[in-house]
Amino acid sequence: IHEKLIKKLSDLDHHADTIADLTAKEAEAAKDYEDKAQKLSIRRRNAAQTLDEKVMAELPPLKLDKARFSTVVKTLNPEHWTRHGMDQVYFTASTNHNSNAMPLERIASGGELMRFLLALKVVLAATNAPITLIFDEVDSGVGGSVAAAVGERLARLGMQTQCLVITHSPQVAAQGANHLRITKTQEENNTLSHAHVLNADERLEEISRMLSGTSITQEARAAARRLLEKA
Repeated sequence: IHEKLIKKLSDLDHHADTIADLTAKEAEAAKDYEDKAQKLSIRRRNAAQTLDEKVMAELPPLKLDKARFSTVVKTLNPEHWTRHGMDQVYFTASTNHNSNAMPLERIASGGELMRFLLALKVVLAATNAPITLIFDEVDSGVGGSVAAAVGERLARLGMQTQCLVITHSPQVAAQGANHLRITKTQEENNTLSHAHVLNADERLEEISRMLSGTSITQEARAAARRLLEKA
C-alpha cells in the first residue's frame, strides 16, 4: 500500500509531464493513422479504377451498353474517420447516355439493378468468392439474348463458387449444372414446398414447358434441346 501511495504521489507531482507525454503519443498515433489511411485510400482508388473497367466490360452483353458504372471513393472529414479509414465508398451508375450518375440503388430499376449486381459478383468472385451465392429471379424483366447472357455469367460464376438460382427463364435454367423443380402443395392449413431433382429427360421436358407453357410442343422440345446443347 505504501508503494502504491508513493507512486500516486509521484504521478501527481509530475502531472504536467504525464500530460505532455500522452499528448505526444496521441499526436504520434494520429500521424501513424493518417499515413496508413492515406495509403489505404490510394489503394482503394486504384482498385476502384480496375473494378470499374472490369464491370463496364460485363455490361454490354447484359444489354446495358449505354450504362456507366463508377466506384466513388470519397474522403470524409476527420470527425468521421473510423478504424476502416478516412473514406466512404459507394457505387454510382447511369443507365442512359445523357443522364447524370447517381447512387446505384437510386438510379436503376429492379431488372437493371440485378444485372449490375450480377456483373459485380462475376468480377469480384475471382478475388473474393463466397461459399454460396443465391440469386432470386436475377433475370427478372429480361428475356431472349439478355437472359442468355445472364445465364452464361451465372454459369461462369458457378465455376468458382456454388450458385443457387431461382428462375423462370429457360435460357438461365439451361445453363445450370443441376436442375431442381420446385412445387407447392396444400395440406390442411399448411403450404408445403417440394424440391425434385430432374434427370436428363425430365429436365428437357421442364425447359420445354418453360418455353411453351402448359401444352408442350415438338418445337418447344427442339428449342429446349438446343439450349441444353449450347450449355
